[in-house]
Amino acid sequence: MFVLNRNNSVANHFLAELRSTEHQTNRLVFRRNLERLGQIMAYEISKDLTYAKSAIKTPLEETTIPLVAESPVIVAVMRAAIPFFNGVLSFFDKADSGFIGAFRKDHLEHQPVEIELGYLAAPPIDQKDVILVDPMLATGKSFVKSAQALLKYGTPKTFHLLSVIASPEGVDYLQQNMTSPFKLWTCALDEELNSHAYIVPGLGDAGDLSFGPKLSF
Repeated sequence: MFVLNRNNSVANHFLAELRSTEHQTNRLVFRRNLERLGQIMAYEISKDLTYAKSAIKTPLEETTIPLVAESPVIVAVMRAAIPFFNGVLSFFDKADSGFIGAFRKDHLEHQPVEIELGYLAAPPIDQKDVILVDPMLATGKSFVKSAQALLKYGTPKTFHLLSVIASPEGVDYLQQNMTSPFKLWTCALDEELNSHAYIVPGLGDAGDLSFGPKLSF
């Protein structure tokens, strides 16, 4: 598991603003910070991909540079992932993309959280690196259910599960329930889930803070 903020970097400033109620009132700033963290994490994940040497002709002579052998497939868990996903996609600009609509069913306090998938569209993923993007790894159930649903599009080489903030409970759930090879990438590993299955200290609802509150019917 890669945790970005285990080493000090400018990314801590973006994380701090995402968490701060002082800055969360500005949706543009919130989305931009998610996007910037997506770019940083795309760079970190890129170190783990397969590379092949490519001949490049400069104005003076030819040189050889290792380039990513095959672009990953990037899948966003909507709606909260969209700004974070955009940051990742801006670094893997040749990547194919997929989209999953996942949401929590209404549940009572202290009761298990259930996840429903309402939409799924993806390109072929067989033997490819798949970056599954969801900013909040809370219970881990959205990641597991999304990864399982994607298997009808092929068997990936590796799932790269990417979040901004993760909970220890969610990490444990992934380790116990993911059936495909995976690697976990997160910007911060927080303390715990509360009785409503929200990450503490967390940052709140990333979708609402990015796009405004949603009505439930």
